Amino acid sequence: MDKFPDKKHIVIIGGGFAGLNLARKIDKKLWHVILIDKNNFHSFPPLFYQVASSGLEPASISFPFRRELRSSRYKGCEFHMGEVKRIDTAKREVHTQFETIPYDKLVIAAGTTNNFFGIDDLIKHVYTIKSTSEAIRCRNEMLDRLERASICRDSAERQRLLTFIIVGGGPAGVEIAGAVGELKRFIISREYPSVDPEEVKVILVEGTPALLAAMGPRSSADALKGLRQLMVDVRLDTTLKSYDGRTATFADGTQIETDTVIWTAGVTGVPFNIEGTDTTPAKGARWAVDRYNAVIGLDGVYAIGDIALMADEKYPKGHPQVAQVAIQQGRNLARNLSRPEREPVPFSYRDKGSMATIGRNRAVVDIGKIHLSGRAAWFAWLVVHLMSLLGMRNRAVVLINWFWSYFTFSSGLRLLLRPVRYPIRKHWDE
Repeated sequence: MDKFPDKKHIVIIGGGFAGLNLARKIDKKLWHVILIDKNNFHSFPPLFYQVASSGLEPASISFPFRRELRSSRYKGCEFHMGEVKRIDTAKREVHTQFETIPYDKLVIAAGTTNNFFGIDDLIKHVYTIKSTSEAIRCRNEMLDRLERASICRDSAERQRLLTFIIVGGGPAGVEIAGAVGELKRFIISREYPSVDPEEVKVILVEGTPALLAAMGPRSSADALKGLRQLMVDVRLDTTLKSYDGRTATFADGTQIETDTVIWTAGVTGVPFNIEGTDTTPAKGARWAVDRYNAVIGLDGVYAIGDIALMADEKYPKGHPQVAQVAIQQGRNLARNLSRPEREPVPFSYRDKGSMATIGRNRAVVDIGKIHLSGRAAWFAWLVVHLMSLLGMRNRAVVLINWFWSYFTFSSGLRLLLRPVRYPIRKHWDE
């Protein structure tokens, strides 16, 4: 039985920046909102690298959906945990591994996942940081390598354990490379006295001639300089061809023995099994949408955030896949759906700038024609990311962690916590 017969049902797939802003802003007097996510918490992707490098605990950058939906701003929303396996556009149904949910309007805001550019075996061997779970796994594996290397006497095995390759020179790659570089420069000698920091090799490879290609040339140059100061070996115009879990082979024939390759080189839209239509995703598994975020070729279906491809004169290849686009699209769609009697407002992206951090007192910021680097950019990066977190507790905990680490380079988070295997939770893979 329909609990809300006087309201239309809107189902939102994904509780990231786009999905949450839509759920928060839409008129709940008109719409009954069902938010679906495979996790029961919202995470803050720009800080995944800090979890992976033991800088922050996972709970500091995550917030339970059910707690967030208790807020008055979300009254009229409900949360369903599940991974969407199938969408039937003819019957207007969303199918998860647990249930079938009907909808009047559907909003796909599932974001992106890792793109291995056709090198399918990479998924079995590389470590990724596109989710909290992946960041925790990456942290555990890096700590495992350091612990094993500290007691290893075989020189070849020791070198393999202490070689860390990061693939991708975008913000995520630059940030994790900087964090591992700081680990090498400031922490190894203190916490792993049997390991010489010079033995640790941190290699960042990027397939294009510059780091941070989406930002300006000054930011690229500053990022390169900052990483080299942290003893990171940056190799531009270098492409990974294959990796079998032991040997990384590059397009120029170079081979490097390593147990740890961290992949940040690309993203693709989260895939779904779509029935009842011949419409398929566009390039990068993104859904082609009009200026109002309606999926072209699908009635009653919208896409917002990283998974939406809205091409226009300024952005012929679609908007950048960043948080601000997701937030603004979520809010614009909420306004349009909350005022069905009015002419909908086309989406127009307001670029508030880009930023990336390289390490302590090292960051780059581009806002229009304004470029900042060094300590001023780093403090700007801290403030923006701190205020973007959900929950005052999380902001306070992160601020204390950053303050403490700034002066001591100490962290109580370098804990190697492995999950147990049994009992196997079979429904996770159904």
